[in-house]
Amino acid sequence: MEESQKIVRTAILILILVVAAAGVYYLFLADRGGDDEATGRPVAEAVRPPAAAAGQPLPNGAVTAPLDGSDVLVREMAGDVSIHPVFARWLGSTGLVRRFVAAVDAIANGSSPRPQADFFTPRAPFTVVRRGGKLYLDPASYERYNVVADVLDSVSVAGCAKLYRDFQSQIRQAYRELGYPQGDFHRVMLKAVNEILRAPVVDGPIEVEKRVAAYICVDARLEGLSAAQKHLLRMGPENVQLIQAKLRDLAPALGYAEGELADPVSLASGR
Repeated sequence: MEESQKIVRTAILILILVVAAAGVYYLFLADRGGDDEATGRPVAEAVRPPAAAAGQPLPNGAVTAPLDGSDVLVREMAGDVSIHPVFARWLGSTGLVRRFVAAVDAIANGSSPRPQADFFTPRAPFTVVRRGGKLYLDPASYERYNVVADVLDSVSVAGCAKLYRDFQSQIRQAYRELGYPQGDFHRVMLKAVNEILRAPVVDGPIEVEKRVAAYICVDARLEGLSAAQKHLLRMGPENVQLIQAKLRDLAPALGYAEGELADPVSLASGR
């Protein structure tokens, strides 16, 4: 596992995949009118022009805003998704739909979504602990991501699903721009969801060993996980379980059958 990373753990991306289901993706920790809590960077205040200027939903809910002008309407329509105070800070970046689509595509392919998620840098550093001459992931590090799981737990399944449905046209266009002219993003999203659901919930400490500029998992089963899944390990088992449970709640609302979802995976780590 890489040691130095400006990473949003894949779970964050899936969180964004879910919470933002229609492109609300890049909204995390962007404090309107203030500084980003994690980076200290100033964030522009979200502007809400009249709906006609941004595009309006059609009677069936589909949004007519062009992809390049969809950010304002995404923010406008995302307001009822969660009452969590941190969610209110999720409204400040640009290219929301494109970031969302690119992140989902990365996760579906088992890759790190870092390029689309450079906004979240945990305040506390990644740490390990030494016990009996061996190195383990420090459980205290898991707490850095509690807020992510808490926000995900707070979101409205119906609200997320509606956003995802309403912004289908913009999502399809953004996916075509990635070089998939005939691709079915809805199936890619299912693949990304299952990539997260297949991430194991590890019962016990995770032993690591230091390599030149990185730590790797001693357990070959964990080291063999995709980059996306290994990011999840650093969130800790409780956060992983919460996130996976929320994904299972959301999947039917997005149109996926229970039989299409991956089964849970639990591993007992060596001690």
